[in-house]
Amino acid sequence: MSWTIWMAAIVVVLTIAALLKRWETRLVLFTAGLVMAILSGAPSVALKAFIANMTNGSLITSICSSMGFAAVVAATRCDVHFVGLLVKPLGRIGVFLLPLCMLVASCVAVAIPSAAGCAAALGPTMIPLMVRAGFHPAIAGAAIIGSITPSTLSPGSSHNVWIAKLAEMDVMDLIVEFAPEVLTICGLNILLVTAMIFVFCDYKKPVDGEAPAFAIEADARGQLPEHPSVLRAIAPILPVVLLMLGATVLPAIRMSVAEAMIYGAIYTFFVTRANPQEVTKEFFSGMGKGYANIMGIIIAAGCFAGGLKAAGVIDALIETLKHSNDIARYAANFGPFIMGVLTGSGDAAGHAFNQSVTPFAADFGMRIESLGMVAALSGAFGRMCSPIAGATIVIAGMTRLSPLEVSKRMAIPMLVNLVLLGFIFEL
Repeated sequence: MSWTIWMAAIVVVLTIAALLKRWETRLVLFTAGLVMAILSGAPSVALKAFIANMTNGSLITSICSSMGFAAVVAATRCDVHFVGLLVKPLGRIGVFLLPLCMLVASCVAVAIPSAAGCAAALGPTMIPLMVRAGFHPAIAGAAIIGSITPSTLSPGSSHNVWIAKLAEMDVMDLIVEFAPEVLTICGLNILLVTAMIFVFCDYKKPVDGEAPAFAIEADARGQLPEHPSVLRAIAPILPVVLLMLGATVLPAIRMSVAEAMIYGAIYTFFVTRANPQEVTKEFFSGMGKGYANIMGIIIAAGCFAGGLKAAGVIDALIETLKHSNDIARYAANFGPFIMGVLTGSGDAAGHAFNQSVTPFAADFGMRIESLGMVAALSGAFGRMCSPIAGATIVIAGMTRLSPLEVSKRMAIPMLVNLVLLGFIFEL
């Protein structure tokens, strides 16, 4: 191996160490990529990758419009009405409440693709509901985190947009193609997380007249509306419904992600009769945060991938993967997962792999779209059982528990799903 590859290996180890210390993800990835490129004598490789992602039109329009719409939905509390409409009928149904809550949360995750955002929207309502029904707060929190996988079906997911671009296909065609596999994994998640109730003895049936076995404080956002509005509850899922219908049974209404999000924002404005100035401010503020927080990671990951390419790591890796389909499968399955666990960021892990390796999938006998989806899901699984992930920390704060208490209940389900991942997607 050349000295540049050894240098790159040292930089990658230092990168992981910096991410473990919770340093700013974008800074770490950008700096590591630029350092590798400079030491390899080709700084322009990393900087060109940075610029290319920074001005990537298809990514910007889809991601930023989705985040703008999400900000409008949160500001008008339509997400609370959506959760309320789904949760109200559940009542007290014993141990079956947890899987049903996970099913409801899975529906919400499609409309709110951000893991931390989904946890923040669902936690204040669902966790107290499950705790009052006799579930330990840790398994109630794990149920929320374990329900985030369906965000893979969201057209606003940055991974979907990126993989579709690599595979030269429409993002909705990608989602429709892999929906059965994603739904299979979602079903497995629900079954496996529910099984953790018995592994950790996390359920005690309430007895009338006695204090509940577990207790938790609920904040103001956890108070559901007395009479959830159906019109408001429709708002969070309207763009997804429009896009799914256009991609399947009603091709006449086929539209871009950005168009659907704008229609959703307009609908939200009319049904909530909100101040148009505030709605506009929230939409554009959400777009800006989408660029800064999500596009920022994609841009920085592109710079990191550029540094690896300049150092010759990617070419050497591709040559190795060409000679073994099994190595490529294990790399996609376990690489992003380990990074996700260690760093708490599934996005950074998935995008780093999908920008470095996935474009060359055909060279070692795989499809770009399949390899890309496996890497994205692998990183997400790692994040879901990481004690330092944003969503886990949000849930731990709500339950007043250690993040490790929540993440250890996710470890077994995510490891089982990880092993099955490559087979489900037929790599």
